[in-house]
Amino acid sequence: MSKHPLDKWGSLVGNKRSRWITVILWVLIVGALSSLFPQINSVENASTSDLPKEVMSQQASAIIEEQFPSDSGLPLLIVWYKEAGLQTEDLQSIQSLYGELEANPLKGQQTLPPLSQLPTEALLGSVSENGTSIVTPIFFDESLNTDTLKENLAEIKKVTEDQFGENPYETNLKEDVLHARFSGPAGISVDATDLFMQADVQLLIATVVLILVLLVVIYRSPILAILPIVVVGIAYGVISPLLGWFAQSGWISKDAQAVSIMTVLLFGAGTDYCLFLITRYREMLLEVENKFEALRLSVKESGGAIMMSALTVFIGLGTLGLADYGAFQRFAVPFSFAIFIMGIAALTILPAFLAIMGRIAFFPFIPRTDEMEKKRSAEKNKPYKAPKPRHPIMLKIGEFVTSKPWIVIIVTGVILLGLALTSTQIKYNYDLLSSFPEDMPSREGFTIIAENFSPGELAPVQIVVDTKGKEVNLTEEIASLSYIDVVNEPIIGEKNSNIQLYEADLNHNPYSNEAMDLMPDLKKSVETMLADAGVEDADESFWIGGETSSQVDTRDVQERDESLIQPVMIAIISLLLLIYLRSVPATIYLVGTVIISFFAALGSGWLVLTTFFGAESIASSIPLYSFVFLVALGEDYNIFMISEVWKNRKTKGLKESVKLGVTQTGSVITSAGLILAGTFAVLATLPIQVLVQFGVVTALGVLIDTFIVRPLLVPAITTVLGRWSFWPGKLFKKED
Repeated sequence: MSKHPLDKWGSLVGNKRSRWITVILWVLIVGALSSLFPQINSVENASTSDLPKEVMSQQASAIIEEQFPSDSGLPLLIVWYKEAGLQTEDLQSIQSLYGELEANPLKGQQTLPPLSQLPTEALLGSVSENGTSIVTPIFFDESLNTDTLKENLAEIKKVTEDQFGENPYETNLKEDVLHARFSGPAGISVDATDLFMQADVQLLIATVVLILVLLVVIYRSPILAILPIVVVGIAYGVISPLLGWFAQSGWISKDAQAVSIMTVLLFGAGTDYCLFLITRYREMLLEVENKFEALRLSVKESGGAIMMSALTVFIGLGTLGLADYGAFQRFAVPFSFAIFIMGIAALTILPAFLAIMGRIAFFPFIPRTDEMEKKRSAEKNKPYKAPKPRHPIMLKIGEFVTSKPWIVIIVTGVILLGLALTSTQIKYNYDLLSSFPEDMPSREGFTIIAENFSPGELAPVQIVVDTKGKEVNLTEEIASLSYIDVVNEPIIGEKNSNIQLYEADLNHNPYSNEAMDLMPDLKKSVETMLADAGVEDADESFWIGGETSSQVDTRDVQERDESLIQPVMIAIISLLLLIYLRSVPATIYLVGTVIISFFAALGSGWLVLTTFFGAESIASSIPLYSFVFLVALGEDYNIFMISEVWKNRKTKGLKESVKLGVTQTGSVITSAGLILAGTFAVLATLPIQVLVQFGVVTALGVLIDTFIVRPLLVPAITTVLGRWSFWPGKLFKKED
C-alpha cells in the first residue's frame, strides 16, 4: 500500500540527513535574494491613481490636463496662521522668504509666485476674511521623489528661521504666535511617507515582542517562543526582496500601507501555522519515543490542514486582484504571496528545525512518553506520576456543546446577530487626510484652511462642458444653485474652443458626505442647463471633476468591488471546502458562520471605535479589507478543528468525534487566535487611523471566531445536523 503524500513529505523533510540541508538551503536563498534585489520597504511608493480612467472624475481630470495644461508642477502649500491676526511685518517676512527662494532655488523648484516683488498691501487680498491666515504655494517638479521633497522642506524651515528669527513650523497651535504648516500634495506626501516609515519599525518591534510574550506565557518555553519568530523571519527574508524585485520591475505597485498590514498578516498567520505543527508534534512526542517518527506523523496529520488553510487564505486574498480600485489591487499580491511563501516555510524549514532540536525545543517542560517517564523516574529513584488529563477546560466545553447544542446555537446566534445589526449604523468617510493623526503638520495646515476660508475653497468642483459649437455661459445658472458659494467665469480650452471649465466653490466642506450627496443633483442640473441651451446629447457633454467628485467615484468603485469580490471569494472558498471535506452541509455552515462573524466584527468594531477611540466615521475601505481577512483566516480555524472531527469519525460516533475535535484543537486554536488577534490589535497603537480601524475590527473578528464560532457555534451545528453534517461523504459510524 502506497504511503500518503504527506507521510512521504514528513519522512523527507524531517529525517536525520535532510534537516541540515533544508536549513542551509533556506539561509542561502535568503542571502542570495537579499544581495540581488532591494527590500520592499526601500522601493518608492506607487503614485498611480486609485480610480480607473473611465470614471467621470478621472475623465474630467484628463480633459483638464489636455485642454488647460499647467506647468506649475507639484504644489507645496505653506499655511500661515496667527490667531490675533497677521501683521504687516509677518507678511514682509513671508516676502523675504520667497525672495531668498527666488535667489537660491531648491532642488526641483519649478514655479514660484513673485510674492517678494509685490507691494505688501497686495498680499492682504489673499489673507482670509478674518485676517488670521494666508496660504502661499511653491511648485516642484512632479518627478521629484519623497526624499528630495523632504530635504527641500528642511531647507525651507532653515531659511524661514533665518528670516523670521524663529521656527513657526513646530509651534503649538494654541499659542498666540505666528504658525506655519506644510500642506498640499507635497506636504501630505512627505508626512505620509514619514508616518509609514515610523509605523513599519514600530509595528515590527511591537508584533515580535507581543508574539514572544504570548508564546512564553502559553507554552512556557523560551526556545518554542523564538522558533516561530525565526521561521517567519526567514520567510520574510525571502518575501521582502522578491516583492522588491516585483515592484522594481514594474510588475506590482508598492503600497506602504499594504506592506505594513502584510507584516502583521505574515507574523500572525505564520505563527499560527507554526503552532498547528508544533502542537501536533508535542502530542506525538508524548506517544512516540523516536523524535523523527513523531515528526513524520505530525506532518502527516497536520500538514493537510496547514496546506488547506494557507491555500484558502492565498486564494481568498488574491481575489483583491479583481478590484478596480487601485489600493485594493495593490494589496492582492503582497498578501497572497506572503501567505504562499509562509505556507512553504511552515512545511519545510519548521520541520527541519524541529528535527534538529527534537524534544529540547520544549525545554523546560519536555514531552516524553509514559515509558520514558517511568524509566526516568526509576533512574532518579523517584515514584512515577501518571500524567494529568490533557485540555481539561476544552474537554468540558466539548461536553457542554455536544450535550446542549440548541442552547449554544440560540445564545451565540443572538449575540452574533445583535452585533451584526449594529454594523448597519456605521458611517464611512472617503478622504485621505481623515486617516492621518490630527496633529500631523499637513493635516493641521488643512484644518487651518478649512476653518478660516470658505469651505469650498479647499477643493473647488471642476465642471467641464462641451458646448458643441453653441453659445453657452453657465456661470449665472451654476451660481444660482443653493449649494454653490461662488463660481468663476468659464475658461476656454486651448486645443478645443468648445470645451469650457467652470470652477465652483461649494458652501459645504467638499470632503464631507453631505457634499458627496450633492453631486447627483449637480450632474442633473448641469445636464438640464446644457439641454436648455440646445446642446445635443447633453447627458454626454459634461464632466464633473475635483475632490468631491473623486470621492463619489471612489464610493461607487469600492461598492462595485465589494459586490464582485465578496461573492467570488465565498464561491472559491466554498469550492475548496467542498473538495476538501466532501460535504455540502458542512461547507454551507462553515462559510455561513464566518460571514455572520464578519458582520458581527464590523458591528463590535464600530462600537469600540466610537466609544473608546472617538471615531465619528471609519474609512470606506475597511469592510472589504476586513472581509477578505476574516473570511479567509476564520476558515483556517474551522478547517483545523473540523479536520480533527473528520479524522475521529473513522473510529468514533458523532458526539464523541465532535467533543474530541473541540478538545484536541481547542488549546492550539485559542493560542493561535490570541496571537493573531494580538498582532492585528498592534495596529491600534499606530497613528494612522485607517490602520487603527482595520486592526480593531479584524482583531475583534478573530476573537469572535476563536471564542464563539469555532469552539461553540460550529460544533453545536455539527451536533444538531448529526450524521448528515457530512453528506454525501461517508457518514459516521452509528452511535453505540
